[in-house]
Amino acid sequence: MATHCVKLSKFFKITGIRHQSKQNRGKFFASSAPTSEARQLEALTVLLRGTCSQKCLRALHARLAVAGVIRDTSAVMGLVERYISLGKPAPAASLFAGAYRGRPTVYSLNLAVRCFSDHGFHRELLDLYRELCAFGSDNFTFSPVIKACTAVSCLRLGREVHCGVLRTGHGGNVGVQTALLDMYAKAGQIDVSRKVFDSMVQRDLISCNAMVSGYSLNGCFLEAIQVLKEMQQGGMRLNASTLVGIIGMCGGFEAKDVGSSLHAVAMKYGAIADESLTSAFISMYSAFDDLSSSRLVFDLQPVKDLVSFNSMISAYMQHCNWKEAFEVFRLMHCAGLGPNLVTVVSVLPSCNGFFGIDQGESVHGMIVKFGLVEQVSVASALVSMYSKLGKLDSAVLLFCYFTEKNNLMWNSMISGYLVNNQWSMALDSFCKMQIEGVAPDATAIINAISGCRHTKDLHMAKSIHAYAVRSRFESNQSVMNSLLAMYADCGDISTSYTLFQKMEVRMLISWNTMISGFAEIGDSEASLMLFCQMCHDEVQFDLVTLISVISSLSGSEDATVGESVHSLAIKSGCNSDVSLTNALISMYTNCGIGEAGQQLFDSCCFANTITYNALMSGYRKNNVCEKILPLFYQMVKNDVKPNLVTLLNLLPVCQSQLQGKSIHSYAVRNFTRLETPLFTSAMACSQLGDADFAACVTAVILQRGFSAKFLVLNALIDMHSRCGSISFARELFDSSAEKDSVTWGAMINAYSMHGNGEVALDLFSTMIDSGVDPDDITFVSVLSACSHSGFVEQGRTLFKSLQADYGIMPRMEHYACMVDLLGRTGHLDEAYDIVRSMPSRPSDNLLESLLGACRFHSNSKIGESVGKLLIESEHGKSRSYVMLSNIYASAGKWSDCEELRSDMEAKGLRKDVGVSLIGMT
Repeated sequence: MATHCVKLSKFFKITGIRHQSKQNRGKFFASSAPTSEARQLEALTVLLRGTCSQKCLRALHARLAVAGVIRDTSAVMGLVERYISLGKPAPAASLFAGAYRGRPTVYSLNLAVRCFSDHGFHRELLDLYRELCAFGSDNFTFSPVIKACTAVSCLRLGREVHCGVLRTGHGGNVGVQTALLDMYAKAGQIDVSRKVFDSMVQRDLISCNAMVSGYSLNGCFLEAIQVLKEMQQGGMRLNASTLVGIIGMCGGFEAKDVGSSLHAVAMKYGAIADESLTSAFISMYSAFDDLSSSRLVFDLQPVKDLVSFNSMISAYMQHCNWKEAFEVFRLMHCAGLGPNLVTVVSVLPSCNGFFGIDQGESVHGMIVKFGLVEQVSVASALVSMYSKLGKLDSAVLLFCYFTEKNNLMWNSMISGYLVNNQWSMALDSFCKMQIEGVAPDATAIINAISGCRHTKDLHMAKSIHAYAVRSRFESNQSVMNSLLAMYADCGDISTSYTLFQKMEVRMLISWNTMISGFAEIGDSEASLMLFCQMCHDEVQFDLVTLISVISSLSGSEDATVGESVHSLAIKSGCNSDVSLTNALISMYTNCGIGEAGQQLFDSCCFANTITYNALMSGYRKNNVCEKILPLFYQMVKNDVKPNLVTLLNLLPVCQSQLQGKSIHSYAVRNFTRLETPLFTSAMACSQLGDADFAACVTAVILQRGFSAKFLVLNALIDMHSRCGSISFARELFDSSAEKDSVTWGAMINAYSMHGNGEVALDLFSTMIDSGVDPDDITFVSVLSACSHSGFVEQGRTLFKSLQADYGIMPRMEHYACMVDLLGRTGHLDEAYDIVRSMPSRPSDNLLESLLGACRFHSNSKIGESVGKLLIESEHGKSRSYVMLSNIYASAGKWSDCEELRSDMEAKGLRKDVGVSLIGMT
């Protein structure tokens, strides 16, 4: 500061104009030699350039004002430029307007406008122009003003300036016209931009480039190519600015031939060496899935800059080529180039996607070394990386280090909790960010909704929904689709459907969410209704839609609909997808058409583990258990690796301890860790009824330390009760400090199987009193207990409370229990009314149960109706014929009885032989 003051004093001593009157100052400058005046101006310029602080500049400004030279153009513009370069546009504008008393010359205005424009103070430039434009403008004024309107997206003022251009006769200037067409293009008014371009008498390379860029910006690929051709025909030498925009569009339009031609054009005109084109070509070839060409462009660049390295890293990352991306990052480091934000944010995912914590920590160290760790975007990427690597403590530590956190940082932390299954912590963070004054954005809301989907916390979910409505996120499709899925996953499909109906715009994902939501609860009618409505609204379905619809079809009455959807899949070209094939196999086998499922399986060229599992599950459902083990052997022979589901399909069909032990041995040899469901399934072997085997399994479980898990405890209770050891099952039940609904249900089912309905009902009441809500399976157990014990009134009350009190839609099993109860107790008319009022076709087991009751109570009228329902099915079983035949015989209808037996023999059906499950080996 002292040095500047000394220079300032010397300057004013040299000029000798301190406190002189205007007239004397005029005489002084008139009498001064030109060389002397030039030296004085040069000294002033040097002094201004040496002023590096606002304080010094204000002191100089004050001295010049006292000296009375503040209206000299050179002094004024020097001060204006210096104020702007120091980031103080306001005093610069005030100085300029005051120096000329609001009436500057066009030349002075142009100097000021250019100065504001060069330093990026576009809003201040426009404010100054609004104040002083009345005193004149020319070509040199309009161009930077129009560019400022473009920069701040102020189209209204831009149009006013355009009117001024036309009014003052400057509409034919190439620079002004170029600025105008660029403004309109960036404002999305490409048609107006083209009109300006067409009105140009003379077009230079810059104006043509602007038009090409405008078309590229607005996605007008063909129009941009046409202008490019016109430029070539006009003999213009294309440069990098001409090509870079179109190159960027080639990938999006999958125009590989055009991209290759543009590459040749760039080489022809010598523009290929331009760094911007190198990056553009790397990205273009990456979009074509041609990474080898991207790498060739990169390798051929003699001098690689940071942008080129970033483009190559990004190209590899987009294709999940983690190793190659990290290798380019290493090459960049070896070349002595330090990473920037783009580099770091691009390369960090490779650590959690391929490498691991060691590489991640190495990159973290490099980030610290280059001083990038304070950048929020980098810190957020690090939080995300550590979270995905399972190092949640490190992520939280890094998160807490930042005192001021923005949305990006909070979103990374919430996402990190979700990745590590910390649902409650994710929801807590969502609440905390609001307490700390950070308003959640759409990403945060979607993450919070995801947390609710896992916790099934409807109360919290509704609070988040209310926040989304309050914050006007109802128009955000991603948020609304997340809400649809969340309500469906939480079992509130009615709210999900209500929300769906209120949506103004329903995307494909919205339809798929609802269709799959109804499919999950087995409501095939609603799924099909939505699918038909979707097609009526001309929304194009996709593979997910078809799989969801097919998955909803499970009854034999759905087979015709399933075949229609299958035909639609073939017409749309989706039938070759293995996921769809798997869904179709499940659908056909669930509908009882095992042959169609088998044909699909045989025709599948790429059968995977899920394909085999689907057919195995179908065999189990249709009681074709003898085909499951041969299918498993075929699976192993074809090198298709079985998974947990495969073994869970195998264990229940084991007919001896030896088979069960063989499957167990296979699991021990081929699975690194035996999962809890496998142990429970090794017990769901309780069907063998072997108490000794049950004791052995229990010993293994106790030895492995699995006994504390709910799943295992519940399976143990079920196993021992099926083996006749109900007292030991009750001991296990009572020894458990914590019981879930399945634990209660397993014990209730145990008493139900042993015919002790009274204790089962008492246990059900105790369960309700303890605050545990029964699930649909528990209701099956307690209704079954009522059936076995003949508790009609209790059964009726429970069946009514199923939906009224607990919101559980009755399933086939619930109907079957009620029909069995009413049938056993002689209420056949009521039982048959339930059969006729069911929303879907009753199962064969349900009808056989009612048919047996009809025979027992000698009700041939209802029995005949039920029997016909059974034998008219394509999949009638021999026992159905035998039962109906016995009813005819009891009623004395011998001719009907004889006709039925003849039909049975014609179909090759034979009476099943009875077996006992107790003590089978």
